[in-house]
Amino acid sequence: MPTVGRGRIAGLLGTLALAACAPVGLPESGSGAAMPPMLFVAAKRGNTLSKVDLATGKEVLRMPSCTNPHELATSPDGRHVALACYGGTSVDIFRTESLERVKSIDLGANARPHGIVWHESGNIYATAEGRRSIFRIVGPLTSATALFEFATGKEGSHMLAVSPDERTAWTTDLGSRTVTRVDMRTRRAPLSVAVGEEPEGIALSPDGATLWVSARGSNQAFALDPAIMQVSQTIATGRFPLRIAVRPQGDVAVTSDLQDGSLSVIDTGIGKVVRTIAVSSPAEAASRQQVTILWSKDGSRIYAAETGTDTVAEVDYASGTVTRRLKAGEGGDGMAILP
Repeated sequence: MPTVGRGRIAGLLGTLALAACAPVGLPESGSGAAMPPMLFVAAKRGNTLSKVDLATGKEVLRMPSCTNPHELATSPDGRHVALACYGGTSVDIFRTESLERVKSIDLGANARPHGIVWHESGNIYATAEGRRSIFRIVGPLTSATALFEFATGKEGSHMLAVSPDERTAWTTDLGSRTVTRVDMRTRRAPLSVAVGEEPEGIALSPDGATLWVSARGSNQAFALDPAIMQVSQTIATGRFPLRIAVRPQGDVAVTSDLQDGSLSVIDTGIGKVVRTIAVSSPAEAASRQQVTILWSKDGSRIYAAETGTDTVAEVDYASGTVTRRLKAGEGGDGMAILP
């Protein structure tokens, strides 16, 4: 395989990796043309990918994935899901209907991909934490797949956000305590700013005007101007805010506070925490280990992965109550919803 050069096409990586694995004790879902609402969960301890029917709350399919899978992203047409294989060097692509692996795209030595975005353009973006970089994967489902690598130069470039026009990407850099802006058109030098202790969660507001970051080590959230990378607001949150997610309506941002078992609800207009939603009690938080959070498309529900108990909590946003806990694979972390 050709070696990957920074800022160059790495070569054609069109080898298909067709999986011949059998489902793990679960029946495969039907093959109807319209898929009912489904939740996809990557299990980092079990090394599996699960599909949960949100109408029934039942896990309908579980398949082997890759070593220590983390974040997920679904294709614009909903037919595939891409998985960042943090324990290895690849981004693997699966069919959403059958969870059959159809392709494995290698990012090179020591890549450790973690954050992932499947852009509306069809390109995939992924952080390569071990290489201190971001990859753009062009034509991920074609025989002419091409890789472009962009250096961040920072330790632990972990999660990312990408602008709608694909000109800019931003990473949270755990080891460097920074957030980095990467210009993906002009290739100007990356711009990094210090943001709290151990910044990890990141989300771009729906209007693209604000970059939201959560820093787990300092129990804070930050609002930044994404163009000039200037912090405009600093907000105290619950303890150990691993993730931050903006409601599709843009009115609130929510942090996933692992040590409290709670969600801190930030009014994006005034930059203050206005509600705290208890997903579990502080006494339960250590065992549940709440990590990734995900909004439903209509903003009525929040899904919180509880990696310690192999569950996903479904939270009604209006009432702040947990409506049910969905079972998935061992150590569920990354999530995506279709449609």
